[in-house]
Amino acid sequence: MTYKNFRLNIIFRVILLVITIFILLNVAYSGKYYMTPFLLGVLLILQIFSLINYIEKTNRIVTSFLESVRFSDFSRTFQVEGLGSSFDNLKRAFNKVIEDFQQIRTEKEEHYFYLQQIISHVEIGIVAYQKDGTVEMINNSAKKLFNVQSLKNIQLLETWSPGLKSVFFDIKPGGNELIKVKKGEDILQLSIYATQFIINERDIILVSIKNIQSELEEQEMKAWQKLIRVLTHEIMNSIAPIASLTSTVNVMVKEVAKELRPQITGDFDTETFDDIIEALETVHKRSTGLIHFVEKYRDLTKIPNPNFRIYKIKEQFENIYNILKKEIDEYEINFNIIVVPEMLEVTADEQLIEQVLINLVKNSIHALESVEKGEIKLNAYINNNGKRVMQIYDNGQGIIKEVGEKIFIPFFTTKSSGSGIGLSLSKQIMRLHGGNIKVVSEPFVETCFTLTF
Repeated sequence: MTYKNFRLNIIFRVILLVITIFILLNVAYSGKYYMTPFLLGVLLILQIFSLINYIEKTNRIVTSFLESVRFSDFSRTFQVEGLGSSFDNLKRAFNKVIEDFQQIRTEKEEHYFYLQQIISHVEIGIVAYQKDGTVEMINNSAKKLFNVQSLKNIQLLETWSPGLKSVFFDIKPGGNELIKVKKGEDILQLSIYATQFIINERDIILVSIKNIQSELEEQEMKAWQKLIRVLTHEIMNSIAPIASLTSTVNVMVKEVAKELRPQITGDFDTETFDDIIEALETVHKRSTGLIHFVEKYRDLTKIPNPNFRIYKIKEQFENIYNILKKEIDEYEINFNIIVVPEMLEVTADEQLIEQVLINLVKNSIHALESVEKGEIKLNAYINNNGKRVMQIYDNGQGIIKEVGEKIFIPFFTTKSSGSGIGLSLSKQIMRLHGGNIKVVSEPFVETCFTLTF
């Protein structure tokens, strides 16, 4: 029988226990019955065990609750049956605590998942490691940067770039390092920032790594553009009046010489007029030439914004060949076009990219002027990162390493008649397309310019 009140239930059980004991004593004392005392004894034992089990039921419930908390088992609920209404509040309290713990764990898991997604998708590489180099965490950007599927220890970075592990071990918390590393054919400028914290008595160093090569190139290009604008402005302000004045004075001197020449008898005076006119014409030509030279450099600061559209790369390559066919045939150059897949398309400004390709192919033609069996190849394909790539190969004179590091700088040229504009202009056009241009050269073997979109 179950009562609604725990206290009455205990009292009832105790009364039954006392009655059973009293009857057992009377029967045993009378000595008339033999089986009855035995049965009453068994009943007494059962009542005692039932009473103890009933009293300890609360202890088992509390123990079960604490074990659920200890082992983070928040899937169960507590049903307190047979203990009366006085334990209903305890049941509700236990279940409420379990629900709160379950909600806290759910929120914690959601927060952890949220942070994991942010860390995985952020473009900055992140690596967390202990002081002995054991890696605790590495995100997708860092894996992509280091070209690894996983990283167990910082020591392994030595195979990717010699000396990089020393940077990770030597960097101070709050410190920032700027290093240059080579990844395949690319040069990367890595900005590394470190911070430190303690988790479970473990010193953890958190490092963020960002390739700022593109940002540095963009700032460099902006600096060159600013310099060119200032120089062209100052030079034009100075040269234009000189060119105009020399032209005017030259006309005036010629008119005066024409009128006075019949009256002049000495050879010296006649030659003097001729020298003056020649000097004025020379100054005028040089001034005009300098004006044209400056106007060319203005192109670096007046590139129009790209008009993006989708077009077929092979058709553009064939158009380049048709434009430069006369020069290609003149030097008997073997010209090849390879596009994989053949109908490969790119989204870009066709006119601007054509300007880049013409400049690069012309450079290849000039590099093959003194080479027998010259060859130029135009390749296009999709790389492992899903980007469109155009390549211009030639087997000409090539570019030595020291020159290769400077060829994209404005004003720099190795040609006696060069202006140093073409390659710097090409680089700026590629930057406007969100891409890049690079060169790899082995003199008299192979030179390759690569455009990546």
